[in-house]
Amino acid sequence: MKTTEMDGDQGGEWKVLAELLGIDGPGGTAAPQQAETPAAKLGPVLVKSSRAAEGNASWLDAVSDESALGERSQDEIARDETAAATAQALDRQALLERGWGALPESYRMPGTAPTLEEAQAWCRNLAETHYENFHVASWFLPKALRPHFHAIYSYCRVSDDLGDEVGDPQVALAMLDMWGEELDACYAGDTRHPVFVALAETIKACAIPKIPFADLLTAFRRDQILTRYSTMEDVLEYCKYSANPVGRLVLYATGEAEIDQEERFRLSDATCTALQLANFWQDVREDWGRGRVYIPLKDMEVFHVTEATLAEGIATDQFRGLLRTEVEYARELIEEGLPLIGMVDRGLAIDLDLFSRGGLEILRAIEERDYDVLSKRPAIAKNRKAGLVLRAVGAKLLPFMRLGLKAKAE
Repeated sequence: MKTTEMDGDQGGEWKVLAELLGIDGPGGTAAPQQAETPAAKLGPVLVKSSRAAEGNASWLDAVSDESALGERSQDEIARDETAAATAQALDRQALLERGWGALPESYRMPGTAPTLEEAQAWCRNLAETHYENFHVASWFLPKALRPHFHAIYSYCRVSDDLGDEVGDPQVALAMLDMWGEELDACYAGDTRHPVFVALAETIKACAIPKIPFADLLTAFRRDQILTRYSTMEDVLEYCKYSANPVGRLVLYATGEAEIDQEERFRLSDATCTALQLANFWQDVREDWGRGRVYIPLKDMEVFHVTEATLAEGIATDQFRGLLRTEVEYARELIEEGLPLIGMVDRGLAIDLDLFSRGGLEILRAIEERDYDVLSKRPAIAKNRKAGLVLRAVGAKLLPFMRLGLKAKAE
């Protein structure tokens, strides 16, 4: 999953360009005035001539006809608006059908809402079959929290798939809008998709606001319309929506957002943004194949790297220098977020330690390839993954081994 801001606003706010056309209606002409007679000058107390009476009748008939024309026009407008709305609804439904057709059948909206137990089982299955590290990550958490993490992961996973797996930006936007409506319904207490049935319980139990969930959808929408970022500030703005909400959701779910929230959010944001950047630099070639470039264009310009280099898949000296700079910045952000590990409960601290070590390992893998991420995607070797888990287990038993405490001591 990737996200940022459209040219300074990675897709930023959704900007809808609407033209307002002013059209003069048929009722814009004033009613014809009658020729003024002496009787008319003297007022209604004088006897009007038959011509004046006929003139008044003629004027009333004209007004009546014009009024009827106006009523008919309004009826026609209403019919046109209804027809347009119906056509739009049919178009949207067609887009949604295409979207569901591109996704696993189990993702579809059920006819009736599942029970909470069924919904939580659905989310647990999705989490444990789609994310190979979920068993490891959840092992360090209290058992009571695992259903909440299953629900949050499932929301993130399905949301990401709605944006990335349907193969058409227009379809993706329709699916994400529908998913946003389901999120609204969830907070209103009316939903039937297993993700939201389970999530509703998590939201209630952990007092999670809607904003971080909605922010993720903003990021996925931006991915459909924004594929380049001018500056690192633009990329960071994208990460504000694509990555940082995940860390905040974790803090809410574990009850760690209740104390010193602003500082914990700041450190969490640094960690999540760093992990997102590490993933970007690892996947430069893959993202290029999807039509996306997350390396800031101005950074590319400074190092004299063009998109032709990405297309050719050859890591030039200039490209290696560029990626070295980006890797160092990501490492600085990981280190900035490390103090959070020492501020939270031991179970969550181990997960944070594990993810931070994982991010550092990705950056190390990039370095070991001399920053050539174009000919082959850098990956963490299996023995290193095992080492990360062992170190995390050791940190659970021996807290002084945690990254956060090491950083604090240094």
